[in-house]
Amino acid sequence: MTAPTKESPTAAEELPQRNPTRWLVLGVICLAQLTVLLDNTVLTVAIPSLTEEMGAATSDVQWMINAYSLVQAGLLLTAGSAADRYGRKKLLAIGLALFGIGSLGGALSETTGQLIAARAGMGIGGALLMTTTLAVVVQVFDAEERPKAIGLWGAVGSLGFAAGPLIGGALLNHFWWGSIFLINLPVALLGLLAVLKWVPESKNPAGERPDLLGALLSTIGMTGVTFAIISGPGHGWTSGRVLASAGVGVVTLAAFAVWEQRAPYPMLDMTFFRNRRFVGAVSGSILVAFGMGGSFFLLTQHLQLVLGYDPLQTGLRMSPLALVIVVLNLTGVGARLLPKVGTPVAIAGGMGLLAAGLAAIAVLGADGYGGMLLGLVLMGIGIALSMPAMATAIMSAIPPEKAGVGAGVNGTLQECGNGLGVAVLGAVLNSRFAALVPAVAAGAGSLPAALSDARTDGERAAIADAFATGVHTSQLVGAAAVLAGGLTAAVLLRRAERSE
Repeated sequence: MTAPTKESPTAAEELPQRNPTRWLVLGVICLAQLTVLLDNTVLTVAIPSLTEEMGAATSDVQWMINAYSLVQAGLLLTAGSAADRYGRKKLLAIGLALFGIGSLGGALSETTGQLIAARAGMGIGGALLMTTTLAVVVQVFDAEERPKAIGLWGAVGSLGFAAGPLIGGALLNHFWWGSIFLINLPVALLGLLAVLKWVPESKNPAGERPDLLGALLSTIGMTGVTFAIISGPGHGWTSGRVLASAGVGVVTLAAFAVWEQRAPYPMLDMTFFRNRRFVGAVSGSILVAFGMGGSFFLLTQHLQLVLGYDPLQTGLRMSPLALVIVVLNLTGVGARLLPKVGTPVAIAGGMGLLAAGLAAIAVLGADGYGGMLLGLVLMGIGIALSMPAMATAIMSAIPPEKAGVGAGVNGTLQECGNGLGVAVLGAVLNSRFAALVPAVAAGAGSLPAALSDARTDGERAAIADAFATGVHTSQLVGAAAVLAGGLTAAVLLRRAERSE
């Protein structure tokens, strides 16, 4: 028997040994990810319950949602760096534990302030989970199986969008609002035990140190800007409170950008933004997150407060959006279309469909569910088409050794887009509602509060119409923003391709 040569490698060299438990590990990772994603959407169907039982104004509800998103967005890059340096399995387990503790605090909250604080704590755990889950998937699977594994990982994300409103609606029909947080505890505990038993440890001892100052500056900056957007309708856009918050946010974000260019281990590599392909793809990602975050915030209120559905009926009627995404992701439709039409066309077409879906909900779904169903299906198709194209563009625009950081940048900006979608579209809703509401309910912070001030059926009808008009206007603003973002991303990507 002759010794193998370079031209005749051994079978072991041709087929590197694969982790025998890799698919079990993927199941554990997806369970951990599902814990986070369920909480992102399960809260949306509880908005009317929180408004009534806790006396929460619309701005309070926005902060319940945004506290989680902003903390998570501010820590994603730092969490990814820490996981690389100290161990991905270790940080994944810590993330699950923190998320479970935060969920328990949310369930036991008695005031809106306590619930907002609990959501912020859950955001820390969520940041650790969202960065380490994908890092472990990349570590466990080889180049041949990795696309399939990441596709399944992404499909679970969409399943979380579908299951969240359904689970939340079922719980709220039988239990109090705190049950939507208690449901996280057994899932987090099961995920923690599975991670400790089956997920292999991996880390890079030479990894970059966490950029704590960068994380602090980005979180403060985003919080200041979003607080100004949320407070603007109620306190006036030119009030000292709003201008001071916006000023602090903008100045802090500018300081963050300067620091990141000088930091020895920057959380955000600013050179990424010199690449047109990366900028175009990230712009699209932000606007997709903006549209989805804002539309879910508006859809639950539209279905429950305008059309009169209960929480479970609301969850069922929202599920087609995520189910379309899951089906198309599992069948690989978007991935197969991408090489045929090209990245710019895929992104422009997908985001155009997403914008058309939002517009259809605003125009055709105002008085019934039929038009809304059409809009949800269009949104699902658009997201399933554009998201793989944007992920491909982002990962191909950065060097392989910085792929993890690039993915962290994308995740951070998506979280910011989601939070700003809730803030901006919520601010549009509040402003329009405040401008149209009858004088008898002037100054009311929510639809239930305004209705409680009404004395006649005519006043109640006028208040309901004012709220419905506010939702309609907000959805059209979201559609316009998503369409503009899609066209901008496509133009930037087309120019990048021509210059290569």
